[in-house]
Amino acid sequence: MTQAKIHILLVSAQAAPNLLPALDPSLKPQEAVLLVSDKMKGRADALESVLRQASVKVTRLPLNDEHNFAALESALLDLAIERGGQEIALNVTGGTKLMALAAQSVAQTAGWPVFYVEVDTDEVIWLGKNTQRKKLATQLRLPHYLQGYGFRLEEGIARPSPEPRHNALLQTLVSQVGSLEGPLGQLNYLAQQAEDNKKLEVNLTQGQQDSRSLEALLRNFEDAGALTIIGNKIRFTSEFDRSFIKGGWLEYYVYRTVESLHGPLGVRDKAANLVVVDESGVKNELDVAFLARNRLFVVECKTARMDSDRPGKANDTLFKLSEICRRVGGLGTKGMLASYRPLGDSERKLAKALNIEVVVGSELNRLDDKLNRWVQG
Repeated sequence: MTQAKIHILLVSAQAAPNLLPALDPSLKPQEAVLLVSDKMKGRADALESVLRQASVKVTRLPLNDEHNFAALESALLDLAIERGGQEIALNVTGGTKLMALAAQSVAQTAGWPVFYVEVDTDEVIWLGKNTQRKKLATQLRLPHYLQGYGFRLEEGIARPSPEPRHNALLQTLVSQVGSLEGPLGQLNYLAQQAEDNKKLEVNLTQGQQDSRSLEALLRNFEDAGALTIIGNKIRFTSEFDRSFIKGGWLEYYVYRTVESLHGPLGVRDKAANLVVVDESGVKNELDVAFLARNRLFVVECKTARMDSDRPGKANDTLFKLSEICRRVGGLGTKGMLASYRPLGDSERKLAKALNIEVVVGSELNRLDDKLNRWVQG
């Protein structure tokens, strides 16, 4: 099909189907006409922001009653008359079913080409007697995707580079979960103490000095260059290493695993410690986030005991993750909790009810298999 100068877009909760063809070099229009119901005004604002940045002119057609087929059809017929003779194509992917039916009806009368976007396969499907499929050249990146849902990045995107010094340490931590759970908790506490005091060193108690399991763990981190043991003190190499020891290592491990599956999972973009801000200024931190199949996947990483401060902390974590997924990336967003510590049966049941994937304890050693089934499922 030839490139149309104007795309008519049905605004819905999902931004990707409207963004993909509008940003594709071979399909990108000069103008986008957004059909907007009252409920979708916020989504339209976010979508318009991305399109204008891409130098696409944006106009809107408000739809006062998306449940009234006759009114929808009438508004679209008026648009067809107003735009008579212009090169128009209808993206029928979004909107309500009634909006799509009314738009297709008018498109048939006006002679507009109609296409549907298959986000899983990055294809545009041109509808009609001779259905045609076209592979999209554009792949969404995290900034455009998040902006399409009304979020901005507080800072740049962190994509940690692999550090060979961490290889043996990470393998030890995930393969010896049972024996290292206790000493790792002690080390987390020591790193937190140093952070609270804004220092890069912390004293060991006599009991900690006498702990063989803690000493062995400290030697593993020392071999990785993250700290130095000096008598009864631990000196952290840097603020980054202190944060890495306190739990950042799990985020790094998850990120590296996602990176190793870049091709098989079809990962388009990925980030660690991503801070996103909504229109009201509320911030959310995403430990690890990546795009695959034009959907957002969010992984929350926990190394501390989630029942140590108060009962229900694990539940709070799961509810928070579920809410972040709902708000930040739309209905297609999936969440995973990667925890070094085990979860109880009730927490696992809650995670299942919230559609949160859970990878805990020794399961981390098979994270690549877990991620593959999660994304492909």
